Amino acid sequence: MKKSTLISIAALLSFCLNMAAGCGSSNNDEPKPAAGAVVVSLTPEALSAGPEASVLELSVKANADWAIRCDADWLTLRPSGGLKDTETKIQITLKANTSMEERSATINIVSGGKDIKTVSLSQGYVMKATPSQSSLYMGGQESTASLSITANGDWSLSSEAEWITISPAKGSKGDTAVEIKAAANSTSSNREATLNLLCGESNSEIKVTQMSDAINVPEGYNLVWSDEFNSGSSLGSDWVAENWPAGYVNNELQIYTSKAIDGKKTIEIKDGFLNITCFKASDGKIYSGRVNARPSTGWLYGYFEARILLPVGKGTWPAFWMMPSNVDWNTNGWPKCGEIDIMEEVGANPDYVSSSLHTEKYNHTKGTQITHEMKCPGAETSFHVYALEWTEDEIITYVDGKVQLRASKAALGASHDCWPFHYAFYPILNLAWGGDWGGYKGVDENALPATMKIDYVRIFQK
Repeated sequence: MKKSTLISIAALLSFCLNMAAGCGSSNNDEPKPAAGAVVVSLTPEALSAGPEASVLELSVKANADWAIRCDADWLTLRPSGGLKDTETKIQITLKANTSMEERSATINIVSGGKDIKTVSLSQGYVMKATPSQSSLYMGGQESTASLSITANGDWSLSSEAEWITISPAKGSKGDTAVEIKAAANSTSSNREATLNLLCGESNSEIKVTQMSDAINVPEGYNLVWSDEFNSGSSLGSDWVAENWPAGYVNNELQIYTSKAIDGKKTIEIKDGFLNITCFKASDGKIYSGRVNARPSTGWLYGYFEARILLPVGKGTWPAFWMMPSNVDWNTNGWPKCGEIDIMEEVGANPDYVSSSLHTEKYNHTKGTQITHEMKCPGAETSFHVYALEWTEDEIITYVDGKVQLRASKAALGASHDCWPFHYAFYPILNLAWGGDWGGYKGVDENALPATMKIDYVRIFQK
């Protein structure tokens, strides 16, 4: 064989061996990091947890000093970093996930001011449904109430009460409007039911209270007028709503209006109740409602009764009271004309209700008004009955049938400046905000919107 042929064969074998060695290196060896690069190893490389509060562990090792950080406010990392070539155990403490969906975070390993590696962390959620209200009040006649349910899964709503129907009774993820219907309550007392809301493993309850539709007539009296607020969405012609600027009386902060502001009503009949709502509008002003029943005629003597749920919050000043009809303010102005306050409460002193009389001789500007205050537990969480019995010679106010204030013409004096209660007066319902008494401890706008709910107003005469 020629020498040149032997050289060619040797060169070919060398080329093949080099190619084989190159192929083996490409398939089996990890790419080498660039000189000076920071290398981080993690165990595990991704993290997940259930919705409950928990602690996870992450093992970190790097060929340089490093730090660990995460912007999520629902977890903490301890320690905050480690040293070169040292394996460090990081404890990740998670708060419980009470939201309606899964949440995630990115944990960053930092060295030399740069993000070197990331770890993804996800936390699960609990399937649950949340009602817009935890309690509902319904009028005594056949009535309807509404609520909304926000859920992150399938849900069902049920009740064992035969007098309640629910539509829809089932739903899925998202917001759903639900209608609750109650048959008329012809019994002599209120009745209650519980709605059970199920979603996954979670269970919540909604308390339903329906007022009695029965009318309890005081002995010796007949019902001459009433409004049960069971139909329509606005008041009838017997009512007159006031429209007054802020500060018109008692330095009160609200504007009384019968118009809708920002699409919201200060006076509205809904679910069998008259709702008087005080709220702050987009213009920064406070609006509320004040209504008078037959102010031009009123009633002379009788038993006047209303069932009311009072609002909550410092600054609220709800009232059920009476003023005289057709007053000549030039000759018989306040307080000479007289005023009967059946019920007042200020939110800064919750659940304490009072009754007062104001006359020329006895009024609050002189500190001589005839008044009495009593504790009414639950005045802001349940309905209570406030009443006035007014005869020619005596005035008595009641809270749930208990005497609050008693005053007589014989005791106060028969003259007009002492006892101006000898002509027709008309009932007033209003919700003030702030003012001389309502704001005596300041106001808290976080309480707004606030609503005074009236189940009925009834007037009896002998």
